[in-house]
Amino acid sequence: MKASDLFAPEEIERARSYHRPLYRALGLNLILELGVLAAIAFGPPGDWLADATGGSWWARTIEWVALVAGVETLVRLPLSAWSGWLYEGRWGFSTQTLRGWFWDKVKGLVAGVAVSSLGLLLLLGAVREWPGPWPAVAAPGAALFVLVLSLLAPLLFERLFNRFVPLPDAELAGELRELSRQAGVPVRTILVSDASRRTRKHNAYVSGLGPTRRLVIFDTLLADVPREELRGVVAHELGHRRYRHMAFGTALAMAGAAIAVLVVWGVLSWRGPDDPRAVPLVLLTFSVLELAALPFGSWVSRRWERSADRFALELTGDGAALEQMHRRLALANLADLDPPPLLYALLFTHPTPPERIAAARMGS
Repeated sequence: MKASDLFAPEEIERARSYHRPLYRALGLNLILELGVLAAIAFGPPGDWLADATGGSWWARTIEWVALVAGVETLVRLPLSAWSGWLYEGRWGFSTQTLRGWFWDKVKGLVAGVAVSSLGLLLLLGAVREWPGPWPAVAAPGAALFVLVLSLLAPLLFERLFNRFVPLPDAELAGELRELSRQAGVPVRTILVSDASRRTRKHNAYVSGLGPTRRLVIFDTLLADVPREELRGVVAHELGHRRYRHMAFGTALAMAGAAIAVLVVWGVLSWRGPDDPRAVPLVLLTFSVLELAALPFGSWVSRRWERSADRFALELTGDGAALEQMHRRLALANLADLDPPPLLYALLFTHPTPPERIAAARMGS
């Protein structure tokens, strides 16, 4: 079923007009990211930054991470400000001031430097401690590092950017908990995020593992979506929990981290850990590997989203409400209704709204 069968031509064109500049900005941002890392790893900028570092190996590692991240952020800052604040504001999505947006960038930079520094300290420390068999230690260590981050993300990183409160509507909270009981994945923690501080877009998600698992609903979604459609959104998220997508996603990320260590093993074989540019080279390697994994990751995510949609349909038995939910979310968030096939394969973690609506109709 084509987008033109389900949406008006002006709705399709409006979404296309919104996304095409963002796609170009995304491509330019990627070029800048890889270009800066390559220039520092192989070009004169690396010599300039090397002069600014000193001290013990662990101090140099932290300094390198901070310098590389700082330079990257500065180079990409104009484009980030345009796409993340100015452009979103022009389309009526951003509710932030420029100061608030910039403060988010600072917090993200500090958190990124902290996590990257810790990871590289552990990696390069293993190289120094076990010069021969270090990959046998670092690969499982990298997998464990990803697992710990997945456990702690809801408690540390999500709270850097948003406040979370229990769902204030006791009757609705009880209804959603009953829905989770019917789904076979009872939820103790249903939180509302103050997303409206930044955006007017709608969303909900599950995060965390084990004791840190939670279901989060944007306050924008809670304010604008009818109850039967909200049930559909929550049922979809419960589907992710029912099929353990968070756990499988973490396992895939852990495997990817272990594989990345083996690739770094080859990279460091011709540039040892004492080389001043080992840090930017490792960061460049991770970025290239992340880019190479995009098609597979997007494909897996789309499969999981389809299975969560089917679960929501089976749980609620209300195909009409799910169809209306997909339509409302698509229009509220200006989802691309007819994306270019290549970008769909590379970037789209969800099926398009027409695909999801068609599936809801066929299953109801």
